[in-house]
Amino acid sequence: MDEIFDVAVVGYGPTGLVAASMLGQAGHRVVVCERWPSLYGLPRLTHIDDETARMVQAAGDVDEALRDSTPTEYLWVNGREEELLRMPAAPVGPMGFPTHISMYQPDVEDSIDRRIRTLPNVEIRQGWSVAALAQDATGVELTLTPWKPTEGADAEQRRLRARYVIAADGSKSAIREMLGIERDDFGFNERWLNFDTEWLRPVPAEFRTTKQYCDPARGHMYMIIGEYRQRFEFALLAGESREEFERPKTAWRLLAQTHGLGPEDVRIIRQIVYTFESRVARRWRERRVFLAGDAAHTMPPYLGQGACSGIRDSFNLGWKLDLVLRGLADESLLDTYELERRPHATAITHMAMGLGAIANTHDPDAAAQRDAAFRAGQAPPPPTIPALADGVLHHQPDGTVTPPTGGLVPQGRVTAGELTGRFDDVVGRGFVLVSAIDVAAVLSPEHRGFLSELGCRMVRLGHDVIDEDGVYGRHLHELGAVAYLARPDFVLFGAAADATELTALVDELRVGIAWPAARSAVSA
Repeated sequence: MDEIFDVAVVGYGPTGLVAASMLGQAGHRVVVCERWPSLYGLPRLTHIDDETARMVQAAGDVDEALRDSTPTEYLWVNGREEELLRMPAAPVGPMGFPTHISMYQPDVEDSIDRRIRTLPNVEIRQGWSVAALAQDATGVELTLTPWKPTEGADAEQRRLRARYVIAADGSKSAIREMLGIERDDFGFNERWLNFDTEWLRPVPAEFRTTKQYCDPARGHMYMIIGEYRQRFEFALLAGESREEFERPKTAWRLLAQTHGLGPEDVRIIRQIVYTFESRVARRWRERRVFLAGDAAHTMPPYLGQGACSGIRDSFNLGWKLDLVLRGLADESLLDTYELERRPHATAITHMAMGLGAIANTHDPDAAAQRDAAFRAGQAPPPPTIPALADGVLHHQPDGTVTPPTGGLVPQGRVTAGELTGRFDDVVGRGFVLVSAIDVAAVLSPEHRGFLSELGCRMVRLGHDVIDEDGVYGRHLHELGAVAYLARPDFVLFGAAADATELTALVDELRVGIAWPAARSAVSA
């Protein structure tokens, strides 16, 4: 008899880890299927932003996850080391963390994995691949086989059943292939050598940053990873082979030529050639199966947003699956996952491609024109992460979404009773209604009952919490509002200028998640 789960998560990288943690913490029965027998244990991603750090805060122990991390700016220079572009890092961004964080991926994964292993309702099956998938009206059956079956023996098979599946199994997603989902290729394909090192002496000051050399002779970059590790990357030119560039002697030659470094300075711990690509799946949902992370979208690394986008996928899909599984929202809510995330991830992919074009200009004349444009101030400003433009958001009468709706709400320090800390840790996670007024006196019992059943935290500044740094008072002032309603993924659903607007806002949320249909179905 098949084992039955609420959600099966295929893949146990950052996207799958966060999905399993959030759904597991919500109380759902989750199974993780991962072909590798253990966590990878080496860094692939090296950067997250403050939004992603806040999501890690929810999924694991963020202080443990970021124990070997540093704020880092992004500096872009040409072949003569003339500055083209600078993206500074604020030491504390709106979400309560540095806006650009250089971190050690295994620490982040270990932190979330430890949280997951405390949850008795989550099973982790490492060393098992998904060999087949079949769907019906009520669930998905997965057939699992050992990743490395015993030689000479018939392949063992196990079957399990889940109401929904999240395919977070990477850019070469087997689940995506099984579903026959094609990807749009935006035409960015550049090969770069990537190798990580550990310093054998104190890190020189000039290497404690992220620096991209946009040299037409050969683009290259370096990035600090935490306190004592360093990543180096070098572009492969036409005619150069992967095999040549994955030999250690090639890495040492390039390090000596560009930075004067050798084996007495650093130790190489990982060396691989990547093809940076830009592809987005044409659909992210096939009935009860959802694509997330690199299975849904891949982008060049120049904006440091690949893993950030995958973790956003998990958070977005996670809270919607939670409501549907609890019978608090109609299944149609799940259609808003792709509606919200696909345009957002696609926009970021094109931003990363734009930066990649700067870094991969190999023609000297084109590079000279590029440099002249930057010197003349004709280059566009550094890209910023867009807000959501549609989905479960407050809409204007004409059906549009107007910023700051769809953007992010901040996280500051608050005090409740004797506890002072980050807002999410003190108040809790989920939907949040932050106000400067007594909402209990404004909202009807029906409205308050809806928010309560939704798990919404209603927080009155100066009454329920002390706004230690004035973050929330300032945000309400910037919104011109007496209250705002935020989603579990920290997205601003909408703001209310007065009590009447607040009542309408709550009504709109109820419609947005198809609450009446869900409640009618449960009652029936």
